[in-house]
Amino acid sequence: MYRAIDSLGRLRVFMEHHVYAVWDFMSLAKRLQQDLTSVVIPWTPRTVPKFARLINEIVLDEESDQDGCGGYASHFELYLAAMREVGADTRPVEELVAEVAAGQTPEVALVNANAPRPAQAFVSHTLHIARQAPLHEVAAAFFYGREDLIPTLFTALLAQWRLDGKPVERFTYYLERHIEVDGDKHGPMVAQLLKALCAGRLDRLQQSRDTAQRVMTARLEFWNAIHQALV
Repeated sequence: MYRAIDSLGRLRVFMEHHVYAVWDFMSLAKRLQQDLTSVVIPWTPRTVPKFARLINEIVLDEESDQDGCGGYASHFELYLAAMREVGADTRPVEELVAEVAAGQTPEVALVNANAPRPAQAFVSHTLHIARQAPLHEVAAAFFYGREDLIPTLFTALLAQWRLDGKPVERFTYYLERHIEVDGDKHGPMVAQLLKALCAGRLDRLQQSRDTAQRVMTARLEFWNAIHQALV
C-alpha cells in the first residue's frame, strides 16, 4: 500500500480513509484514562499513581500537542490540517464528529456521514473494545494495535514519498511527531502498563494475545481495503 501512495491524488484517498483511525484512537486513550485516573466529582485518588501519570502524559500529547506552528492541537486536528493542505475532503469526518457531539451514536453517524465502509468496520471494532473490553484488553489493543505499531507504519509510509515534489509539510510533521512520541515514549510506557495489568495472570496474558491478534487482523483488513481503493 505504501508504494501505491505515489501521487497527491492517492495520498488524498489514503487520508480520507485513515482519518477515521486517527479519530477512534482517542476512544481507546480515554477509556484508559477513565479507568486509570479519577474523572468524576468528587475526586478520589487512584491506587496506582504511576498509571495515572502514564495515561495523563499520553493524553496530554494526543489531545494538546505542539502543532509545529507555535500553538497546540490534538493529533486529530493536526491530521485535518494536513488533509486540507493536500486538498483531501474533510467534510465526512467533520460531519461524523459533529453528529457524535450532538448525541448521535457513532455507528449511525458513520453511515450518515457516508464514511468509507472499511473505515466504518474498523471504527466499530475499535469502539467495541473501548466500550466493553476489560482494562487489560483495552491496553493490549492500545499497545499492539496503535502505540507499538504506528511508528513502524509511519516510518514505512515516509520512506515511500514520491509525490511530484508537492508540499506535504503538515502531514510529514504529523507522521514524524508520531514516530517520535510513540516510538520513544508512549509505546514503552503502555508496554509497562500492559505488563503490570497482566502480571501473574495467565488468563489475562492469553486474552491480551487474543485481542492483539484481533486488532492486527482488523488493521490488515483496513489496509487491504485502502489499497484496493488506491489502485
